[in-house]
Amino acid sequence: MAKPFFRLQKFLRRTQFLLFFLTAAYLMAGSLLLLQRSRLAIQQGTRGTSNIQASPISDMVVGVGILDARTMQNPRLRAKLLMDMDELRHPTSDQRYGPRWLISRNSELRQLRRRWFHRFINDQEPMQAMGSKVMPQTGENKGTYVGCFSDDSREKTLKGAVFYDLRKMTVSHCQEACAERAYTYAGLEYGAECYCGNTLPVTIAKQEECNNECKGEKGSICGGVNRLSVYRVEELRAGAKRRRNVIYRGCFRAPENLTVTFPASLIQSNLTVEKCSEFCSKKEFPLAVIGGPECYCGYPTMHFTLHDSVDRLFCSRQQNVSSVAEVPRDENYYQVYQTPVQDTRCTDRKFLTTKSKVFVALSSFPGAGNTWARHLIEHATGYYTGSYYFDGTLYNKGFKGEKDHWRSRRTICVKTHESGKREIEMFDSAILLIRNPYKSLMAEFNRKCAGHLGYATDRNWKSKEWPDFVNSYASWWASHVIDWLKYGKHLLVVHYEDLKQNLIPKLKEMVEFLNMTVTEDRLLCVENNRDGNFKRSGARQKDFEPFTQEMKDLINKYILTVEEALKRRNLTGLPREYLPR
Repeated sequence: MAKPFFRLQKFLRRTQFLLFFLTAAYLMAGSLLLLQRSRLAIQQGTRGTSNIQASPISDMVVGVGILDARTMQNPRLRAKLLMDMDELRHPTSDQRYGPRWLISRNSELRQLRRRWFHRFINDQEPMQAMGSKVMPQTGENKGTYVGCFSDDSREKTLKGAVFYDLRKMTVSHCQEACAERAYTYAGLEYGAECYCGNTLPVTIAKQEECNNECKGEKGSICGGVNRLSVYRVEELRAGAKRRRNVIYRGCFRAPENLTVTFPASLIQSNLTVEKCSEFCSKKEFPLAVIGGPECYCGYPTMHFTLHDSVDRLFCSRQQNVSSVAEVPRDENYYQVYQTPVQDTRCTDRKFLTTKSKVFVALSSFPGAGNTWARHLIEHATGYYTGSYYFDGTLYNKGFKGEKDHWRSRRTICVKTHESGKREIEMFDSAILLIRNPYKSLMAEFNRKCAGHLGYATDRNWKSKEWPDFVNSYASWWASHVIDWLKYGKHLLVVHYEDLKQNLIPKLKEMVEFLNMTVTEDRLLCVENNRDGNFKRSGARQKDFEPFTQEMKDLINKYILTVEEALKRRNLTGLPREYLPR
């Protein structure tokens, strides 16, 4: 037994195969457990048990849901099944424990399961009517299928809301998401993208052109390449609530030309916020602008940026007016609300058509907002960002550059948390994103304990794991910045707090550093969609201070070290809130 364990230990030391091994082990866990149980069943069955219905193998396969008892009564099928099981019992010793053995083992198990399943289907076919075709349904479709439609990639036809799930998208999931937001139609594209809206696409396509299988539902069709499978969404079941979130954006002075700035309008006595928001949602606009009996719909633009709000009292007088005749001519302030409609002017993204000549890194310490910065850059430039790593969660939510090789140069920049001379000098230039170490450490600890959107529990914070984490990661925060300042060839230093407070000016600076030009309206669209899909909902308040005085002394020392390193490079120092507590 020592020799196989020695081989396994040697294999695990090779870091380049560690990710492959963990993935294969995860996929194999359930299959190997099933195989072990099957061996016991075969050994007991070969000792002379002749009654098939009493055979342990029958109980086993029925128990896991592969075959039913009627199928196991077929002697030919059962004999073949035992032969298939025996084929996986004795791999040769020289093939065990290596990567090829893991791949072939997993493949054989999948093929065995397929043979079991197809024999089961073939055995059941005589019981069904001739010519009938069974389509698997894993979810309950709530809507009526309308047809296959062409989609203009330059401007989405169904543009009310957009969702991505490159692993679990189903027809029901898309329909329910659109129904909760009270949209009329749900369209699926590329097997993983969901679009909602209130207007049908114009061009009907051939049915066979919608041929992409849903990523999370085998046997169901979720559109195709530039083709939408469109469903008319039915009303939600009784008791289910629509998520018609209307967010107050503030009171603003009206632009000079209302009809040019806002494409749709409504004048109605006794107009309410709900009526105006519903009207603009049906017209598929993200902003509802209301003043007295007047309702306007549109987008944030250069003529209406939503940057200069005034006191709400300025809007109170006009809001209380109930008829057009009573509108004061000198009053030009309106209340603005965000409708549930997504601003899709900046959601289109693609890979670079030609390889980038400059290899740019988007570097940060973990927990410093790298994913958020990628979201902003992708929507501002219209190009995907890459990653030195592979995060399936990010890929499944629309960061398609995760699956592209980080050296392909098909992405606008590449995420990395690496430091060190060799890793840094691979890049021609870099955006160095720095965040307050107290906030970064807490964000990364939350991610490690509960994923991208979750929070660590009080038990996690009070465990020994938290002080160990701070002791090891605090020094990394400092060394990461210092290494990039030392070895980086061409740097743009961006502080997370500055980006959050002054989004458009800082984002414009980042885009210019990437040698890209974007319109002001596109930047305003990014600002309107600034949070993305990976913002934790609220700042979960803890009833205790997670940092001890010893931790603070350690972190404060590293803050001062980084501050000195920035000033030596004649760069702006850390924001004041970083300074020692």
